[in-house]
Amino acid sequence: MRPGLPLPSSLHGSTTFSIALLGGVVAYVALLLGDVGGSGYDALRDVFSYNALLLVAALFCLARPVFRSDARLPWTLVGLGLLAWVIGDLYYELAFANADEVPFPSLADGFYLLLYPLMYAGLALLLYSRLQDIRTDLWVDGVIAALAIAAVGAALVFDVIVETTGGDFWTVWTNMAYVIADLGLIGVVTFVLAITGWHLDRSWIFVLVGCFVFSVADTAYLYATATETYQEGALMDAGWLAGIALIAVAAWQPRRPVVAVRVDGFWAFALPTVFGAVALGLLVYDHFMPVNTIALVLSGAAVAGVIVRMVVTFRRNAHLLETSRHDAETDELTGLANRRLLLHDLENRIEARVPTLLLMFDLDGFKSYNDAFGHGAGDALLHRLALKLGVAAEPYGRAYRMGGDEFCVIADGDNLDRGRIISAALSALRDEGDGFQISSAYGAAMLPAEAAELSEALRIADTRLYGNKDSRRASAGKQTREVLLSVLTERDADLRGHLSAVARLARAVGEALDLPDAELHDLTLTAELHDVGKLAIPDSILSKDGPLTEDEWVFVHRHTVVGERILASAPALARMSRLVPSTHERLDGMSYPDGLSGEEQIPLLARIVSACDAFYAMIEARPYRPALSEESAIAELRRCSGTHFDPAVVEALIEVRGRAFQLVA
Repeated sequence: MRPGLPLPSSLHGSTTFSIALLGGVVAYVALLLGDVGGSGYDALRDVFSYNALLLVAALFCLARPVFRSDARLPWTLVGLGLLAWVIGDLYYELAFANADEVPFPSLADGFYLLLYPLMYAGLALLLYSRLQDIRTDLWVDGVIAALAIAAVGAALVFDVIVETTGGDFWTVWTNMAYVIADLGLIGVVTFVLAITGWHLDRSWIFVLVGCFVFSVADTAYLYATATETYQEGALMDAGWLAGIALIAVAAWQPRRPVVAVRVDGFWAFALPTVFGAVALGLLVYDHFMPVNTIALVLSGAAVAGVIVRMVVTFRRNAHLLETSRHDAETDELTGLANRRLLLHDLENRIEARVPTLLLMFDLDGFKSYNDAFGHGAGDALLHRLALKLGVAAEPYGRAYRMGGDEFCVIADGDNLDRGRIISAALSALRDEGDGFQISSAYGAAMLPAEAAELSEALRIADTRLYGNKDSRRASAGKQTREVLLSVLTERDADLRGHLSAVARLARAVGEALDLPDAELHDLTLTAELHDVGKLAIPDSILSKDGPLTEDEWVFVHRHTVVGERILASAPALARMSRLVPSTHERLDGMSYPDGLSGEEQIPLLARIVSACDAFYAMIEARPYRPALSEESAIAELRRCSGTHFDPAVVEALIEVRGRAFQLVA
């Protein structure tokens, strides 16, 4: 937008000028209160020049679009409206100052009435330029308020003016034009208050107060004239001047657009309820004391507006309900249906006994992708895979995101080619690129053939999913284990035999302690691989005949940490990597690498491996000492029970070795 003209120094102080203008109005009111209708009134007109103040105010408003580039057309129209009214007043004063009888209507009335269409147009453009995204219900609220206020005004003054106005057709309707225009101006004020939700900036406050004061003063003048109670120089004369001055000052206030007005709670219904009740009350009052037709029409229109408001509110609430339902049933990240809708759909299908194929999927490789590329890239990947899964599932049923990297598909079970949909879904949940490969494991359940309850259906699919996943992990873990053990064998052939013996004994001890199968699996792998970090220890240290130096012990103590890092790099062995460092800890905390102590800090599986490893270390010969007998080794374990080793583990180990000795014997 082209900037406005440079402000002259006199207009740079628009705030000062505004204060001076309003100060002149206050001074005028003060003098009126001091000498109403007396000789001081004529002196006041000469000294303070009432019409000069009006003219200055109108020109001050018109200067605004000249020197500022924003909202030029609205303020030009408002300023011209004010100027038209001032011209009408000047014409009235000059043309009829000494007239015995003032003609009505006259040219002055034409200028007076020209104010209203220009003011309406200017305020409408100003409102349009300052408000954005106004809700339909607020527009309706504004119309209801404006109609109700206009109806009350018409009921109060319309009949009085009609009954007391004499003259021909033009005389009557000129008076009516003033009444209707002033009521319309009050309606505009109420409309703007309603549509903005009572959130106004300083500019609008001045505008609306000015319009209200002006229209009340003009309506009061018409009523007083009709009832022959008007007295020149009364306080109401200041109403026109004050209204015009306030509007002129409003033109120079800072522009602060009101965007996306929000009205909720009590205030959302307070305004249409109050003004609807006012209009309804006027209609009820008409049954007891008849009011004029215009007031009845306006009241009826306001009540109709309340009905329209109800329709708008109902449609808006229905839309909000639909939106909230969609949001509640849709995963925000992927756009697929979420777990809530999955459970709802499954429940309905189970109750209706509709043959259904339930498929659950869990991504493989997603955690590594997230760690490597960041969560933003991970979210983008999930979104991309979800779109593909949705398309793949559409011919058969519907896709869902259960959370994290878990997805689900519900498909109709009648005449379903299970292999085709499973293949399509697995293909959709596959992606690869430089440095990553994403695939998925799945579990399936047929409903209601395999499960008649929701929880059972989910349990079956989930069990099969993680059985599939564990099988794949076990296969990957087995391959990784074989590679590591082969490397250890190449490094030290005796070490492989030692680790295998420790693993067998550890598993037997775990069975004696009634460990579940999953923990026995982890225990065996941990025992086989707990010394994998020795790959980083030089041969000169591992094979040294004499005692190790302090620096050499540093290498030895580091092997558990190195082993942890090696195993952690293989996802299938990640659980074991967390156990390896603890296999060299002691219950009393006097060991490495972290000085852990007690059963709370040292995992049970690590305590088992520690005792079994120490047992075989004692009964095997070393370059720097001969092998101990099994009885001596067991005696040493008992001696260190409670300080170095877990007493329960030691007793289980002794029991296992005793059974093995009896079998051999």
